Amino acid sequence: MNDDTINRGISRRDMMRMLAGTGMMVAGGGLLTAGPGALAAEAPRMGGSIRVACDASSVSDTLDPAAGSTGGDYIRFFMFYSGLTQLDESLTPRMNIAESVSSTDAKTWVIKLRRGVTFHDGKPLVPADVVYSLMRHKNPQTASRVKTLADQFASVTASGPNEVTLTLQVPNADLPVILATPQLVIVKDGTTNFNSAIGTGPYKLKSFRPGAGTVGVRNDNYWKPGQPYLDQIELIGISDNAARVSALLAGDVHLINSVDPRATRRIAATPGYEVKETKSGLYTDLIMRRDNTLTGNPDFVKGMKYLFDREQIRSAVFLGYAVIGNDQPIPPGHRYFNASLPQRKFDLDKAKFYLQKAGAVGTAALPPIYATTDANGSIDMAQLIQQTASKIGVNLTVNRVPADGYWSNHWMKHPLGFGNINPRPSADVLFTQFFKSDAPWNESAWKDPKFDQLLVNARAETDDAKRKQMYADMQALVADESGIGIPAFISLLDANDKRLKGLGSIPTGGMMGFSFAEYAWWSA
Repeated sequence: MNDDTINRGISRRDMMRMLAGTGMMVAGGGLLTAGPGALAAEAPRMGGSIRVACDASSVSDTLDPAAGSTGGDYIRFFMFYSGLTQLDESLTPRMNIAESVSSTDAKTWVIKLRRGVTFHDGKPLVPADVVYSLMRHKNPQTASRVKTLADQFASVTASGPNEVTLTLQVPNADLPVILATPQLVIVKDGTTNFNSAIGTGPYKLKSFRPGAGTVGVRNDNYWKPGQPYLDQIELIGISDNAARVSALLAGDVHLINSVDPRATRRIAATPGYEVKETKSGLYTDLIMRRDNTLTGNPDFVKGMKYLFDREQIRSAVFLGYAVIGNDQPIPPGHRYFNASLPQRKFDLDKAKFYLQKAGAVGTAALPPIYATTDANGSIDMAQLIQQTASKIGVNLTVNRVPADGYWSNHWMKHPLGFGNINPRPSADVLFTQFFKSDAPWNESAWKDPKFDQLLVNARAETDDAKRKQMYADMQALVADESGIGIPAFISLLDANDKRLKGLGSIPTGGMMGFSFAEYAWWSA
């Protein structure tokens, strides 16, 4: 797969033309029956058990799709549940337990359900399950991580024995993409206790201990013929990067994610192991909270952004496994990327000018920068910023905190800190979850009514050129005014035992966009 294919994001031009020209939009395309990107030369074998180590694990691990927010959670969701749609290697939505998703106006959507799908307990999938699964995210008491996405749903109703009609508040041509979001997998109607993880996914839950591990066993009644291939998958968390690599090379685990670029040569030089790079929209961002007097000062924010030596970060921190960013979340190569936005460059004079205006030069009591190994490269980036800032009289300190509990105890809770945002399948989802004024993951607490209005208007715009301009304007607003600094977009690096086959690339996240479980097979 070439870099352009990976980076351009979801290609929806044909869909837009279809909508504009014929008045009908259908997200079709059958099922994914082989691993995206997998070679067809070798036929998958049944059987075998593997252990998988991901980088995030804590007592907050969950089986409730609404509550999930980490890569480990997303892996569990795709193991035990199924979504209506799923994304392929080009981020095109494919039908999953939905047989079709169609609309004449991008506002009212008819979802036909695939027949013969059953839950792990034998109950057939029916429209009520879909209605409940989607609508529960709108309920404030659910505290769903994707409530801002679900708030677009005006109504979801059963409109036939195997059909659901979903009406949006305003048109959104990206609905088939949104339905592939990990939290929007389908659960049984009325479920409030998720300890059994009863879904329609490729694996059944055998055991689950938050912060310790998850074991899934093959679902013999999975609705995709012949899948999954493995008898059992054990998922554990190893937050330390070096320990995760050592566990792989010692044979204790067979697949790991979030490989430190510095470990890639060691892995590739070890017989029987390989590294897989996927270009993506993953970024580690410096968060400057707008609700703090200093870090919310626009001059402070500008000054900090000029402190980023982006080329050094790309080459020294990520060893070239990255592309330079421009303080907004749409990566170069994405079809909605704003290429006309001037690239912000490393400039010590401008940094000093703005930081002096903000009162940060020569001040001893500046807020510390919180960083962790679990936010890719954040410790190295924080130290680089600290060293550079000292040259202009800005005395920054770095608080290095453990990965365990970072996201619940520190993320978005300090004036200065780092986030680590997994790729999202569309510009709309990314902006909705992280930059809309009322988004629960609005990292810098930035609120801009103009941005919010552009976001709503872009959803309804079926003219692709006009939509692209709206997204360009939104990128400019984020780059210039939000409290987020994005110096680079990071490649996803996984590593595996070469006997584990069927692994491809889906750029929404590591381990095939967290969905490796139904495609992977063991050749030994």
